[in-house]
Amino acid sequence: MIQIIRNTITLDELKEQAEKSFGNLVKAVVDIEKEIMAIGGELHSDEEALLLEEESSQDNLWGINIYPSLSKDKRIEFDSMINLRPTQNNLSRGVDNPGIQEKIISIVNKLVKE
Repeated sequence: MIQIIRNTITLDELKEQAEKSFGNLVKAVVDIEKEIMAIGGELHSDEEALLLEEESSQDNLWGINIYPSLSKDKRIEFDSMINLRPTQNNLSRGVDNPGIQEKIISIVNKLVKE
């Protein structure tokens, strides 16, 4: 079940979510403008669709994987098909802009309570 994290989620809750789905990771889509994220989808595109329904702008949505069992500095993986955006000069499944990467890390660290 996809949920939007507007305030916080605990690391233990993320671990439970990972165990229910992919075992060691949770797929997430982060809205870098609203500073929220959607988690729990089988595909990043499912989470992206929910955020778009919630009036998020496509340009602000970035797909990541969160590995809740890893240390904070290794927990986020920038890898999603929704990140392929030639019009935004993002030519990979990663997040090519270091500034956007930093914003995503900051948002995830704010939303996930250790």
